[in-house]
Amino acid sequence: MSQTRELKEIAKLFFKLGSIAFGGPAAHIAMMEDEVVKKRKWMTQEHFLDLVGATNLIPGPNSTEMTMHCGHERAGWKGLFAAGLSFIFPAVVITSVFAWLYQQYGQLPQVAPYIYGIKPAVIAIIVMAGYRLGKKAVKSTKLAILGIVALTSSLLGINEIAVLFGCGFLGLLIYALERGGTRLNSIAPFLIMQAAAPIKLEALKIFLTFLKVGAILYGSGYVLFAFLDSELVAHGWLTRQELLDAVAVGQITPGPVLSTATFIGWQMQGAWGALAATIGIFLPSFLFVLILNPLIPKMRRSKWIGTFLDAVNVAAVALILAVCFEMGKDTLIDWRTIVIAIAGLITVFVFKKLNSAFIVLGGALIGYLLSWI
Repeated sequence: MSQTRELKEIAKLFFKLGSIAFGGPAAHIAMMEDEVVKKRKWMTQEHFLDLVGATNLIPGPNSTEMTMHCGHERAGWKGLFAAGLSFIFPAVVITSVFAWLYQQYGQLPQVAPYIYGIKPAVIAIIVMAGYRLGKKAVKSTKLAILGIVALTSSLLGINEIAVLFGCGFLGLLIYALERGGTRLNSIAPFLIMQAAAPIKLEALKIFLTFLKVGAILYGSGYVLFAFLDSELVAHGWLTRQELLDAVAVGQITPGPVLSTATFIGWQMQGAWGALAATIGIFLPSFLFVLILNPLIPKMRRSKWIGTFLDAVNVAAVALILAVCFEMGKDTLIDWRTIVIAIAGLITVFVFKKLNSAFIVLGGALIGYLLSWI
């Protein structure tokens, strides 16, 4: 296949995922695994897991960075940019529409009846991905125990970055003890700090603010709101109500939750502010993945780093399951949502070749219909 056709294939796939990927990073990664590993076989499940584990160790939105990794695997650096931009684009456009409506009318459109059925359907997709990835990640009893420790730690509220690194270094410690050695190699994530100097151009100031946040943002995209509260609300650039409404937009739109930056930028400086915030928040991820992706095969060839990655991969699967559990507590609140979730589980396990897009759309339709009962 020519590179042009590969790029079109990448753009088409991730545009589709960006248009239907509700439910946060765990759900996005589940859909990607279904598309690029199971259906298209662009890479092995083990390599996909390595990418998930490595992505968790660098700043930025995990699922967006995973799209870039998948694109890079398929068509090099051009594929990286094609995948990332295609995944981000639908969310940015939808968020921009919401931002304009909010600015004009002071409220958000009512979309709750449709979202009602999407979340329980997404839980089924996450469970299936956790099951498939878990089968590949748990290679030994040692890794199974590390996975249980990671899952328990996450459910107890321990920070996900602490869980990932803690599990990785615990795996290294066990490996060292098994070898009778005491010397451990360490792995440090890439961390780039950007300082936004006070300047008159509002759009540039917005760009630099969101560039800084994008470069140091660890964990899930929801950590973004804590950063923005201290960066924008505390400085009087945004009201807390506007930030809360931005959070709502992040929940009701597909694609990366960091597209919330588009909404906030629009409130601050109109379309130019939206563009500056969007570029600023996502630019560091493109750079991080561009640097990291070629290093992962070399990391896997090292026994020490391979051991670390194995442990991190198990922890990553545990975090996906923990997110699913927490999401279930918040989502499965009545018989309707439970019925949708069970129907979704039966569908994904019985009709394994069915595209996850149909699960999402089916959940939205059923949720809308049941909400009238």
